Amino acid sequence: MKWNWAILSSIFTIITVLTGCNNKLMVLDPKGPQAQTQADVIMISIWTMSIIVAAVFILLVIMLVKYRASKQPADYEPPHIEGSKLVESICIGIPVIIVIFLSVITIQSNEQVETTPKGYEGQKPLVVYASSSDWKWHFSYPEENIETVNYLYIPTDRPLEFKLYSYGPITSFWIPQLGGQKYAMSDMVNTLHLAADVPGEYMGRNANFSGKGFAENTFDVKAMPQDEFEKWVEEVKATAKPLTQEKFDELLDPGHLGRLTYTGTHLDFSPAPEGENGEHHMMPSHTEHSAMAE
Repeated sequence: MKWNWAILSSIFTIITVLTGCNNKLMVLDPKGPQAQTQADVIMISIWTMSIIVAAVFILLVIMLVKYRASKQPADYEPPHIEGSKLVESICIGIPVIIVIFLSVITIQSNEQVETTPKGYEGQKPLVVYASSSDWKWHFSYPEENIETVNYLYIPTDRPLEFKLYSYGPITSFWIPQLGGQKYAMSDMVNTLHLAADVPGEYMGRNANFSGKGFAENTFDVKAMPQDEFEKWVEEVKATAKPLTQEKFDELLDPGHLGRLTYTGTHLDFSPAPEGENGEHHMMPSHTEHSAMAE
């Protein structure tokens, strides 16, 4: 009876898990070279761990079967067995080799994702200043002289260079299908290199808890060919209202907003921090910005 319940439970678990297999995990559905590199590393790690787990369970079954207890006389004394240098070498050597293997792969992949995406080295990147506030994202396009809130349009087949910082607590900029997350902080700028190979709509979010509005601290991403991106920029310049310092101060107030579009950027009157990747220069707070405006 117990075995019947165990079998039924196993079947139910397998069916439940398989029902969700139609929807791929976003990190395993890459749409850019950086995300592809990270997805490959994840799969290598998963397969490596799977082999280890399978080997352990196989050895466990062998040990249980081969060395299982049997009926022995009451005065039976097992023979004295010395340790095996071969077994000890295997038990120590294999884990060391696995750690070295995964470490080399991790270091190599980190170097790749921290630089211009492979295949895009000779192209001029699109620079976007991505700043966060409670609980929204501001995207400044300095070359295009436009700014969006809570949505991001990017061209495909072109390197992207995001300058990340925050007007509040530490947040984490993350577009799972384009690359890994990176922190945005209030007193320095972090640079994130991405690229989109495939046109489409993707999800972006803050991956770091930053207060009660964290769950809705998301943004929409749309990747499109370069000519469509340029048309969108021209449309924004022709239809959007200018972004003023007074309006930007209002946007920094805690709360949730929809998608907004402006001409001009806040970089003119509220520039990004001067420090980058470790050189700390404190950014004026929201209150200080308001005082300077007055």
